[in-house]
Amino acid sequence: MTRVLVVDDEPQIVRALVINLKARTYEVDAAHDGATALRLAATRHPDVVVLDLGLPDMDGVEVIRGLRGWTRVPILVLSARHTSDEKVEALDAGADDYVTKPFGMDELLARLRAAVRRAEPAGDGPGDMIVDTGEFTVDLAAKKVNRAGKDVRLTPTEWHLLEVLVRNSGRLVGQKQLLQEVWGPSYGTETNYLRVYMAQLRRKLEADPSHPKHFVTEPGMGYRFEK
Repeated sequence: MTRVLVVDDEPQIVRALVINLKARTYEVDAAHDGATALRLAATRHPDVVVLDLGLPDMDGVEVIRGLRGWTRVPILVLSARHTSDEKVEALDAGADDYVTKPFGMDELLARLRAAVRRAEPAGDGPGDMIVDTGEFTVDLAAKKVNRAGKDVRLTPTEWHLLEVLVRNSGRLVGQKQLLQEVWGPSYGTETNYLRVYMAQLRRKLEADPSHPKHFVTEPGMGYRFEK
C-alpha cells in the first residue's frame, strides 16, 4: 500500500487530503510543520510527499533540500505561490511537481499517482541495455547511472527524463513529448520544468555543464541525447 506524507499547516486542507487519500486506500501521515515532516519522513518512509511551501517553522524549500540530502522520494509541492521563479526554486531544490492553490482534488490525485509511477521500478523487458558515453554509463535495466566508478544519485523525475532521452538516442525529442512522457498527459506547456531538470542532469553528468555534449538543446524545439 502506498504511504503518503501530507505536510501543510492549514487543518482544513490536511483534513480534505487525508479523507480523499484514505478513501482511495492510501496510508497517510500528516505534519503541520517542517521539523515534524522531516522526522516523519525518516521514521515512516513515505512513498510520496505532498508538501506546502508556507510552513510556520521553515520554508518548504528547506524541507525539500533536507529530504533530498538522503532520499529520492517523490515530492509534490502544493502551494499558493504562483510565480515562475518560486516554482523553479522548488523544482531546482528537488521537487518533482508543483500544484498551485486552490487546486482540484482530481488533478492533485492524478499528479500524485504519476509521481508514484515515476518512482516505481521498470518492468522486465527488452530494456536491459547499457549505454556508455565514455564519461558515464546508463544501465536502463537496473535504473542506475555510473560516472567515474561511482553511482550517480538521480531523483525519480531526473531518471525518467534521462531514460526517455537515452531510449531516443540521437533523435530530437520535442518539449511537449518530454513533458507528457515524464510528467503525464495533462502537461505540455510547463517548459520551465524541462529547463530546470535538464540543468540538473547536466550538472550531475556532463564534464562541462555550460557546454553540454550529451544533453543537447534544440532551441524552441526540444532536446537530444548524444553518446
